[in-house]
Amino acid sequence: MRTYKLTIVYDGARYQGWQRQKTTGMTIQGILEEAITQVTGRKTEIDGSGRTDSGVHAKGQTASVTLSGKVDATEFRSNLNAALPEDVRVKEMLLVKNGFHARLNAKGKRYEYFVDTREKPDVFTRKYCYHYPYELDVPAMQKAAGYLIGTHDFAGFTDKKDELSTIRTIYDIIIEKQDSKIRVEYYGTGFLYHMVRILTGTLLEIGTGQKQPEEAAKALKAGNREYAGFLAPARGLFLKDVYYE
Repeated sequence: MRTYKLTIVYDGARYQGWQRQKTTGMTIQGILEEAITQVTGRKTEIDGSGRTDSGVHAKGQTASVTLSGKVDATEFRSNLNAALPEDVRVKEMLLVKNGFHARLNAKGKRYEYFVDTREKPDVFTRKYCYHYPYELDVPAMQKAAGYLIGTHDFAGFTDKKDELSTIRTIYDIIIEKQDSKIRVEYYGTGFLYHMVRILTGTLLEIGTGQKQPEEAAKALKAGNREYAGFLAPARGLFLKDVYYE
């Protein structure tokens, strides 16, 4: 048996998130497993680095798969991509040590969120940006981000109530203005359910003056969802990279 690490890119617009579901075949994991099964001729399951929500995209999602023997990774990847729909692609396939697990061995993740602040949404990026037509105070957002960086209990920044632990570490939050667009990048050990989208909603409310930067720290301390900002839509979010040792 040989283990391989897959790096996957996908447009999540028409999918119900990463994780396979019994009620729909429209998940990224399900689509990939069907394609791998088609190529290998035997039922095959994969393990992803983590879930992405319905509508969220990926530039660097990772998964691990165990095959019955060593394969030519270039040829296998080519055959796999031929079996996949055009909005899902495996961009890299590497032979790794047996026992490697895409989720359990992950050390960090990087996400990007894109916001379009112009009066009317950009024709060419409207499906991959959140249209939020307001002038944003980027320095205020950056000040708020400073309170969020570090190891904290992010219980107030998730919509899931039964997490075993809500403590996470954010190494950096980068907020950049690019003409009429804003790019927010998050780098951390891992993120809770809806956490990146709630962080983004909080920063946007601070950017428009609905909240003060210090309220980001108050939301952390309170640990209550009602103190954080709104849930930013999925379409502006991309899983950019997953890091391993």
